Amino acid sequence: MPDIIQLLPDSVANQIAAGEVIQRPASLIKELVENAIDAGSTKISIIVKDAGRTLVQIIDNGNGMSETDARMSFERHATSKIRQANDLFAIQTLGFRGEALASIAAVAEVTLKTRHKLNEIGTEININGSELISQEAVSCPVGSNFSVRNLFYNIPARRKFLKTNNTEFRHIITELQRISLCFPGIDFSLIHNSTEIYNLPSENLRQRVVKLFGKAINQNLVDIKAETSIVKIHGLVCKPEYAKKTFGEQFFFANNRFMKHNYFHKAVMTAFNKLLPANAVPSYFIFLDVDTEKLDVNIHPTKTEIKFEDEQSVWQILHSAVRESLGKFNIAPAIDFETDTSIEIPVFSKNTEIKSPSISINSNYNPFENDKPGNHSSKFSPSLQKANLSNWETIYQGFEKKEESLDQESTETQKTIELTDININNTQIFIQLKNKYIIVPVKSGMMIIDQKRAHERILFEYYLALLTSEHEAAQAELYPQTIELSADNYVIMKEILEEINKVGFDIRDFGNNTIVVNGYPSRIKNFNPKEVIEKILEDYKSKPTNMQISAKEQMARSLSKASAINYGRALNIEEIRQLVDLLFACSNPNYSPDGKPVISIMNIEEIEKRLK
Repeated sequence: MPDIIQLLPDSVANQIAAGEVIQRPASLIKELVENAIDAGSTKISIIVKDAGRTLVQIIDNGNGMSETDARMSFERHATSKIRQANDLFAIQTLGFRGEALASIAAVAEVTLKTRHKLNEIGTEININGSELISQEAVSCPVGSNFSVRNLFYNIPARRKFLKTNNTEFRHIITELQRISLCFPGIDFSLIHNSTEIYNLPSENLRQRVVKLFGKAINQNLVDIKAETSIVKIHGLVCKPEYAKKTFGEQFFFANNRFMKHNYFHKAVMTAFNKLLPANAVPSYFIFLDVDTEKLDVNIHPTKTEIKFEDEQSVWQILHSAVRESLGKFNIAPAIDFETDTSIEIPVFSKNTEIKSPSISINSNYNPFENDKPGNHSSKFSPSLQKANLSNWETIYQGFEKKEESLDQESTETQKTIELTDININNTQIFIQLKNKYIIVPVKSGMMIIDQKRAHERILFEYYLALLTSEHEAAQAELYPQTIELSADNYVIMKEILEEINKVGFDIRDFGNNTIVVNGYPSRIKNFNPKEVIEKILEDYKSKPTNMQISAKEQMARSLSKASAINYGRALNIEEIRQLVDLLFACSNPNYSPDGKPVISIMNIEEIEKRLK
């Protein structure tokens, strides 16, 4: 049998290693910036073209490298940070594996200019696809200047699977956020296609968070601090009212290294128990300092997953620290000692006549008379008035009411609701449960309606009808509203700006992560443009869709979610009646715009079975 096992050429082995370490432009920025930090840099500039496809350039003022070190740095397993296996369990630096430069050079065209602070002259090296093209002396400042061009030029399949420039650039922003939060004392700058995105001077943690995520976050930040023999914790958490529906502003760092840790995230979420709106996620920036011998950071190629020796203890300390911070700033529920809780007790004199209590009964009282529409001063809740829902029928001319059956998709996943069971009239009984559900007796049993999802469905179809009925001209704002966005949200807004303006908004890019709202759809009344835009961006980040195909649906969904009533809102009987009536005027009352069930039927047999 012939021998079939052979050693791979270094160039192929490096490409395989690159598949683990360098997944996209953001990956190589992470590796090069970490090396710059390890070299003692106080200023790091990142220059990017075409989201890193064409060029990624990292310039630092660190120690730099000698001629020999510059050449050796591109060899596999070459590193200045590890000497023996035990060093892996006492890692203080960031880029320690020695794979990064060899991997980058295997899949791109790389130029390095570097000079050590003790040398008079520097070195320039050019490598393409692991092949050394040239090495020569050059005049350059102290530090290192890496230029990486045409990433994955020699691996077309990998290059083809890169996402759009906007998506790849959002990954770059995320990577810079992670690194710059760890080292607020270092100057960072990011320039994309000749436009400055970030200019972060040396500052403290709070200032760095505000620079990265906008001024609005500043007043919502709460300090967190705890010191124990197991772990030291410091950082910032945001107040519950700043919580968002999407992930993105949750940061854990272990010994100044970003990490992902679902178990510790649960500790934070538990500390916020009963303080957050439904499905909201708090923002936090938490740093854990642990003895390096009790950490294992070498378990994942990107080094973002870290193992702790005593995770349960760290969990408890973290949970207590967050809870204590929330309580210290009067955010967690507490007893209000300033409230006057005394009971007024009447004082009787000797001659006071004592009478037995009596009950007055009105025998002519009819509880259902007050439920008639004419007896209510408020026709509908303020949220529903926003959408002018009293004109629902005129808006929905041409829409069929599917009263005989629901659509096929609904019947496959939920019990069929016979609309003939429901007779919405002035004598219909409605019960609002926990200010969240509406209970309606029907012929087959009991119908349960989720009030928030029902309102979202109503508003979704209302806004969609508005946006698709005719071309929407923007209604000019008397005072245009300027909105500052975080850098990642600003990138998304630029990506979808054209489509948003097509459905009736007039929004202009003002530069410096800022937009100006000059107008909004003329028939959409009384809503906060800032709130709606932030909701659109949150929806787009959590569920990206093809805006070219479904811009109006995306817009209608975001508008409906931004303006729907929240759980906990008490409704009067007329509001409930109109909400139910309008829900069953929808083309698909069974599901919310997100596809979540709105209605559930508990039939008589199930009720009787539960009571046996």
